[in-house]
Amino acid sequence: MIVAEGPVPGRIGVVVSTFNEAITRPMRDEAVRVLTAAGVGEVPVFEVLGALEIPVAALALIERGGCAGVVAVGAVIKGETDHYDHVAAAATRGISDVALRTGAPVGNAVLTVREYEHAVERSRPGPGNKGAEAAEAVLAVSRRLASL
Repeated sequence: MIVAEGPVPGRIGVVVSTFNEAITRPMRDEAVRVLTAAGVGEVPVFEVLGALEIPVAALALIERGGCAGVVAVGAVIKGETDHYDHVAAAATRGISDVALRTGAPVGNAVLTVREYEHAVERSRPGPGNKGAEAAEAVLAVSRRLASL
């Protein structure tokens, strides 16, 4: 991924769902690692119970927490009911709404997968970790927005 160079324009936070924590913890850790390595000083981490709570926490970090961007981390894994479809759609829509409402980048690392193994593959430390990729996206967009 190409990340725009230059200073980081302010704090970038991470909102992480504790539901499916075995999946979300390594994505959170990789997001924080990428942000810290890029020179983000303080990286506030805001924990929420599930993916539906991520958008409101992201909004609060931007509007009240002084964050220039947020990485949203969660995992929605398909089960036997339609609940998966509703949660995945609402979380995705909410994350997009926060970015559009605030003008701040919100990186979407909320996995929506059919199999637990797919989530494991996308949350392992190293290449392919979706938390790290979302953090890189937020850095790139926040730097480009600062240069406008």
